[in-house]
Amino acid sequence: MKVSKLIFLLSLFGTILGGTAAFGQETPQATPKEATEVTKQHNLQVLQELPFSNKTDFENAHKGFIATLPEVKISGAKGNTVWDLGRYEFLKQEAPPSVNPSLWRMAQLNMNNGLFKVTDRIYQIRGFDLSNMSIIEGDTGIIIIDPLLAAETAKAGLDLYYQNRPKKPVVAVIYTHSHVDHYAGVRGVISEADVKSGKVHIYAPDKFLQEAISENVFAGNAMSRRSLYMYGALLPPGPYGQVDGGLGKTASVGTVTLIPPTDIITKTGETKTIDGVQIVFQMAPGTEAPSEMMFYLPQFKAFCAAEDATHTLHNLLTLRGAQVRSATDWWKALNTSLNMFGDKIEVVFASHHWPTWGNAQVVDFLEKQRDLYKYINDQSLRLMNQGFTMTEIAEQMKLPQSLAQDWADRDYYGSLNHDSKAVYQRYLGWYDSNPANLYPWPPEELGKRYVEAIGGEDAVVRKAQAAFDQGDYRWAAELGKHAVFANPDNKAARDVEADALEQLGYQTEDPAWRNEFLEGAWELRNGLPKRVGTQTASPDTIRAMTVEMILDFMGMRIDGPKAEGKVITMNWILPDTHERFAVTLKNSALTYTENKQLPTADFTLTMPRSSMDSILLKESNVEKELASGAAKISGDQQKFKDLIGLLVPFDPLFNIVAP
Repeated sequence: MKVSKLIFLLSLFGTILGGTAAFGQETPQATPKEATEVTKQHNLQVLQELPFSNKTDFENAHKGFIATLPEVKISGAKGNTVWDLGRYEFLKQEAPPSVNPSLWRMAQLNMNNGLFKVTDRIYQIRGFDLSNMSIIEGDTGIIIIDPLLAAETAKAGLDLYYQNRPKKPVVAVIYTHSHVDHYAGVRGVISEADVKSGKVHIYAPDKFLQEAISENVFAGNAMSRRSLYMYGALLPPGPYGQVDGGLGKTASVGTVTLIPPTDIITKTGETKTIDGVQIVFQMAPGTEAPSEMMFYLPQFKAFCAAEDATHTLHNLLTLRGAQVRSATDWWKALNTSLNMFGDKIEVVFASHHWPTWGNAQVVDFLEKQRDLYKYINDQSLRLMNQGFTMTEIAEQMKLPQSLAQDWADRDYYGSLNHDSKAVYQRYLGWYDSNPANLYPWPPEELGKRYVEAIGGEDAVVRKAQAAFDQGDYRWAAELGKHAVFANPDNKAARDVEADALEQLGYQTEDPAWRNEFLEGAWELRNGLPKRVGTQTASPDTIRAMTVEMILDFMGMRIDGPKAEGKVITMNWILPDTHERFAVTLKNSALTYTENKQLPTADFTLTMPRSSMDSILLKESNVEKELASGAAKISGDQQKFKDLIGLLVPFDPLFNIVAP
């Protein structure tokens, strides 16, 4: 094989492994429509049902305010806008008919921004990203908890803190859990050199790195596409578009970073003294994240709830997709918190929203959060064991008034509807045991058959429009969906489904549901987005991947049917890390064994980990690595070509609301 051909193939190898993409914003083309009378009446009814006269959250969300920026607009190194709260100035007005007033209330609360004092020696940066960054003042330095989603927003937050507090060095960082908005801004507040020198320690819960990487890479392409819907990335902020993210305004679009932890917390009750601050850790795996922990600060009578107790019902299964979470583990974790620390806590703060002060108020808050997940778990199981299906359970679920009237238990991120479905999924899976649902037609074929049964496309669209005119938006969307999947070029079908989804979005209390509905309407009207933006598999994430993870990711990209009958063997030698892998493609599956070499391998790839990282990150190329002698390949190069030819790229712009 010619060297130029080999270079091309190795470059392709790097490209195929090189991560997945999220989406940049675009300007919508179609004009949103007004709220219908049905939607207006729905939202007016919400004002009568919930305790809007209770302003405690507004008082607490502003309590301890010290300072903020004149304009909360944060830019990247190239002048790109990373964060801009100015886009949400429209929230100063009263709730319009196109937004559920409960959601509007939360959106206003999440506009509180700047530096806040939680209690003596504990401060928070809020409103600079989707999450909060908390700061504990130690004896000689500061401890940073969850440094936001982007290096730029984390740096801006720390700069604001230093403008108003003594400029002590950062001596430690704590990652409470494995979600990207709680660690990815770390290089904005510390350097890797300080970590390597021992000046800064990074504490994280058990299995943090494994979970942080796998979520952003293995299912990253699908999650990135689905996140476009959940977070409303294409929707312009405004009364007819995106108004909030539930846990915060939205996600920043800056530089995602990661510095691996130096200290791993493995058990509840483990205690560390960091710069004179005693911290008692509590493990909470399998709750809001696969790897998560909370902790108590005895000196300050303060409890950090991470993301297990915020001012919303949380997700047991996110709409973007993730591993389903355990409501049982969640309620038990909060119960453990109450039993260990409940009689001592004077303030509870978290990595989203605002704190709760006073022991009685703290206990009430944590008890209701605990009981919320226990109720959803138990009642879903009760109905499940009475024979109800996932959808039937979700329709019947209602919270008791003691929880339903508590603002912190409302559907601002998770929802009672889809959380009950998550419980069903966790215990029974997707199949409802009705054999008619065991082997259904896929959406395109199902759509064609529905359309034919109803009397053709025009008849379906007429019935969908009639349902819309009657205010039955769920049925209008259902009919429109089948018509669109039967014929995606039917503009009338797309329009009526978009109109129905839009009104459902205007009515919902849950910002994630609103974004889902409005994004679906956007794409039905405008088609697929045109641009691809931020890499979810960031440079730091790529570097933190083990070789096993890289090989697993390769295996996920093997075209199984195309690989049938092929047998390819490879030895991979990484001289810089002293790792060796025997890799086999057989039975259309790519398997590997560490610390092994095959005596009759088809070819041997000698490539150091440093070279692979550089290629994956496009910091180098194969030609440079080969020319320098860092990389080489020996043996049957045609077999290498065959292997590369079996790897398929993932399309980051796959269809969702159309075939």
